[in-house]
Amino acid sequence: MARIVCVANQKGGVGKTTTAVNLSVGLAKAGRQTLLVDLDPQCNATTAFGKPSAERHPLVLRQPLRESLLRTNTKGLALLPGSRTFQDVNTLEEGEADAIRSHLSGGVNAYDFVLIDCPPSLGRLTEAALTASTEVLMPIQCEYFAMEGLTQMIQVIRRVMQEETNCLEFGGILLTMYDHNLELTREVDAEVRDFFGQLVFDTVIPRDVTVSEAPSHGLSAIDYAPRSKGTRAYIELCMEVLERE
Repeated sequence: MARIVCVANQKGGVGKTTTAVNLSVGLAKAGRQTLLVDLDPQCNATTAFGKPSAERHPLVLRQPLRESLLRTNTKGLALLPGSRTFQDVNTLEEGEADAIRSHLSGGVNAYDFVLIDCPPSLGRLTEAALTASTEVLMPIQCEYFAMEGLTQMIQVIRRVMQEETNCLEFGGILLTMYDHNLELTREVDAEVRDFFGQLVFDTVIPRDVTVSEAPSHGLSAIDYAPRSKGTRAYIELCMEVLERE
């Protein structure tokens, strides 16, 4: 059975898409058949691989997933592209949780991991993705407002977990844009680990300009700068995710 990982946070700019892209590449390079689903209307996970967004979202068209997938430059990694069409966004948000869940569950048997990149919101689109997933991974930025709104996100996750037909688990919290030289970063780290304990990944993702540059080349950070500190961190995260199997 595939592990369906929803990468979600209501705040933008926390490294959500960057994490979804690089973790999916890392898992594929580790020999796991992986599918990355772009459910964010910004389509950044799609363009990060140098691919065009879809005119209509494949999940709206209810096509067999295999007919909609795009190949990436990473062996073992497929991409279900996103769509910027507002009509599709509205369609997905209006009571489509069950449809998304059933459509995904019927087409992911060939994969070990399915990663879903969610929009930066607590809307029905994110809730639908959570409903379709087996676990949620939440990146949070090491800044003053890191904890702001986190309670609301957790409330949504708990509500989905309580649904009888759902098997969602809390996969972990990931600290991103980590700067060891900043006292604020260390304070946020301590506060988050004190509150959430083992739910927080040991791995932290450092600030690294190469991670930001990689999408402009249509590459993951792992492929663009394989020796960078950002790449090393995402490889360590990948290993930690695999250890939690």
